[in-house]
Amino acid sequence: MSIALVVLAAGKGTRMNSDLPKVLHPIAQASMLEHALAAGRALDPERVIVVAGHGAEAVQATVADIDESAEVVLQQEQLGTAHAVDQARAALKGFSGDVVVLYGDTPFVSPETLERMIAARASADLVVLGFQAADPARYGRLVMQGDSLERIVEYKDASEAERALNFCNSGLMTCNAGLMFDLIAQIGNDNASGEYYLTDLVEGARKSGRSVTAVACDESETLGVNSRSDLAAADAVFQAKARAELMDLGVTLMAPDTVYLAFDTVIGRDTVIEPNVVFGPGVTIESGALIRAFSHLEGCHVSRGAKVGPYARLRPGAELAEDTHIGNFVEIKNAEIAEGAKVNHLSYIGDASIGKDTNIGAGTITCNYDGVMKHRTKIGARSFIGSNTLLVAPVTLGHETMTASGTVVTKDVEDGALAISRTRQENKPGYAEKLMDMLRAKKTRLKKGSE
Repeated sequence: MSIALVVLAAGKGTRMNSDLPKVLHPIAQASMLEHALAAGRALDPERVIVVAGHGAEAVQATVADIDESAEVVLQQEQLGTAHAVDQARAALKGFSGDVVVLYGDTPFVSPETLERMIAARASADLVVLGFQAADPARYGRLVMQGDSLERIVEYKDASEAERALNFCNSGLMTCNAGLMFDLIAQIGNDNASGEYYLTDLVEGARKSGRSVTAVACDESETLGVNSRSDLAAADAVFQAKARAELMDLGVTLMAPDTVYLAFDTVIGRDTVIEPNVVFGPGVTIESGALIRAFSHLEGCHVSRGAKVGPYARLRPGAELAEDTHIGNFVEIKNAEIAEGAKVNHLSYIGDASIGKDTNIGAGTITCNYDGVMKHRTKIGARSFIGSNTLLVAPVTLGHETMTASGTVVTKDVEDGALAISRTRQENKPGYAEKLMDMLRAKKTRLKKGSE
């Protein structure tokens, strides 16, 4: 069966108090919309339609970055959830498969739950996703009769017996595209808000003799985000789950609550993560690595046996081979560090290739930017770069080269050569005492002049 996703992402999110559309607020370094689309992609959809409204240009740009094949349609006026889904009618003209309706501000619905919804379509024309709420509060209730969903009743309209139910409506549903749009066409807006509600599809389906059922999921999957507090709570939920999954996979988190993970962080077994480590997007850590405290990693790959930190920063394009060492207050950006190489102290290595078993001394800087363009530094294997070396790119150092401490390298260095570039030191006997006397006298004169 062909699947089309319709993702509702038009809301302004007034309670967020933000210029950013609500669905673009991030959880674990990815927008809520990206989380929702990731879950939906597990169904291998033939079509993906995102319904945008507030901040449509920003939503469209984000969707293009996530999935170039996805289409964005505009809901000019926000007239309810059924009205929002109806904006996909033209885009899905001629599509005969099933439509799955997702919400861009409900980021945690699992692929497994969506697959169970699709499976339930084998015996029902319309499938609604529900959850057993610990505190049903003011959620709409799902009134069941065996496996049949009889109706969705809003809290304000519910009887005492119905309010006692804790099987609640998530808002997600699926049915055949033709049926969905036929039912939407029959929905009215005779309600206090004057809006067209998707929940009314249940009543319409039953009146037309269609079968309706509900699939249950864990309440945590239906967590919606409407405020900054909700956003923080959702992020905490994601982090707790992601940390637990990593530990179950054999990763040691020495202080789990202090490790911040991105939505796509991948870490291999027997890796140790010390406290207060932050992972941005695009990080892969292979097995047996050590990431020491207070390090920040994004867009990088760390191979087996590598050691990073403490207080290290790996930026996008950092590629660490096996058994490399990146030490304290070292920044690596768009650079390959070959097997066994070490950059242990207070260095910046950007736009560079560092050869096997090469040692980079403290305070080394690859001077990669001329104010307009970036340039690359290449250092061969088994080289020794002395402390406080400045490598002015573009420059290439061969294998088994050395630089003297304090050297500024501005031209290529051949294999086996020592590069040294610094002024000759001169010692002036007695000058230290004379200079200090001069400075103290000057300070005294300046002080008297200001009185």
